[in-house]
Amino acid sequence: MLFKSSGPISWLAVFLGNPGPRYALTRHNAGLMAADALAKDKGIRIDRLRFHALTGELTLGDARVLVMKPQTYMNLSGEAVAAAARFYKIPPEHVLVVSDEVSLPVGRLRVRAKGSAGGHNGLRSIIEALGSDAFPRIRIGVGAPPHPDYDMADWVLGVFHDRDAEQLQDAAARAAQAVEAYVTQGPERAMNRFNQKNEPDRGGCP
Repeated sequence: MLFKSSGPISWLAVFLGNPGPRYALTRHNAGLMAADALAKDKGIRIDRLRFHALTGELTLGDARVLVMKPQTYMNLSGEAVAAAARFYKIPPEHVLVVSDEVSLPVGRLRVRAKGSAGGHNGLRSIIEALGSDAFPRIRIGVGAPPHPDYDMADWVLGVFHDRDAEQLQDAAARAAQAVEAYVTQGPERAMNRFNQKNEPDRGGCP
């Protein structure tokens, strides 16, 4: 059953990354790229500093959503998320987190209703802060390092180039659509719609 509310904030949409221009186009900032795509599509600003995050608000369907870009750096993302969740009394199942994923090819999306951190420091921080892994997430594929000995930190803090950069911008836009679909249509429809698609989804959410 979908959560319906035209009153207080009823969802958090959290987009993970590292703040500052130094990290702007790195693989680890795929989540923040999706936040920018959502802001552009919906005509909102994500610029109010609250809960250790830049925030904005929008309505998706009948739900009011607080959009968050944590400014704590990736491995402390949970501080921002937990602060907002406590303030608005948001349960974990309404904390939708968007992040990068090295185990997915560049541009692929994976929508899940819950799950482990999978080695992602931002997700691990949120799990620890909320005391639960039962929050939904949309993971954006950024590809794996070219060989097993490649330093993972160097990889995720590296920038996209050429075709990968184009694919990532497209994936960020689709991740923004997936946020809307998850909130307004529920997890099953969002997963069916976005988990199997590599190509841009041109349709809006009904």
